[in-house]
Amino acid sequence: MKNKHRILYILSSVAIVLSLTAISLQIFVFASDKPDEDDFYRQSIMENLHNFSAPLPEELSFCGQKVPMDNVFVRESLDRELTALMYQHSSTFLILKRAWRFFPEIEKYLKNNSAPEDLKFLAVAESSLNNVTSPAKAEGFWQFMAQTAKQYGLVVRDDYDERYNLEKATAAAVKYLKGSYSRLGDWALACAAYNCGEGGLKARMNEQGIKNYWDLALNTETARYVYRILAYKILMQNPKQYGFYLREKDAYQPLDYKTVKIDTSINDFYAFAKKNNVAYKYFKASNPELRGKKLVNKEKKTYYLRIPKESSYSWKKLTEKLDKPNNYIQEF
Repeated sequence: MKNKHRILYILSSVAIVLSLTAISLQIFVFASDKPDEDDFYRQSIMENLHNFSAPLPEELSFCGQKVPMDNVFVRESLDRELTALMYQHSSTFLILKRAWRFFPEIEKYLKNNSAPEDLKFLAVAESSLNNVTSPAKAEGFWQFMAQTAKQYGLVVRDDYDERYNLEKATAAAVKYLKGSYSRLGDWALACAAYNCGEGGLKARMNEQGIKNYWDLALNTETARYVYRILAYKILMQNPKQYGFYLREKDAYQPLDYKTVKIDTSINDFYAFAKKNNVAYKYFKASNPELRGKKLVNKEKKTYYLRIPKESSYSWKKLTEKLDKPNNYIQEF
């Protein structure tokens, strides 16, 4: 009997020891499983922050001419520009929004002047579709210097500057690019000449014995220039693939205008705007070529000025024209 009690006592003691050991081990395991704060932070980054390499097309053309995408140097140069656009989120989004408004106008002028539609992406690379002034004093969507603008038929005065008129500046840019293309025989080279000048480009070609853009060693800006144009084409023709989801109603809509014909001086734009029932601010925004507060017209030249219609003030009225306003834009 005593042996029986002794055995039960021993077994109970062993069970208690085992239980305490198990509890200790469990506490230790739980303590070990608690993540370190830095480890938890790193894990959260891995789970929530994702960056992807920009996918490059296997084949690509520009203005109907083939881009040598199998060339490693071409691929890496293009990858650099496309990656930059893909991760410049706010700037790229704003360009996409502006393109919805301005591309139809630019495409019309390119078509009317028998120029390749791909040239519209040069305007994006030049100005991000803004009437801007560069540090070198190039101005407008197409970034003309004053002297070059005059050579290609644009009027450049203190009170009136056609570099800011989208139709006239586009026509001048097309004239320049088509002229370069006729002499160089290649659209990529014509675009490079737009950036650095045809004389300098020809000098580099003669020095190196190279007749194409892709194999030509150039200054950094021009060496990247055509690739930036191509990067805009790739991204803007498939924005969703690069993470940009933009509904049609979120883009900047084309505005409605009526045109007023003027063949006299306008001494006061404030009064002129009021007479035409438009706020001075919107009148000037619709006619960015008007640089001052009046227009001197001693020669009685004919000017066509835009007056925004009432519908241009209403986002609702502008977006009512869209067939599917909630659809994501597939291509620009």
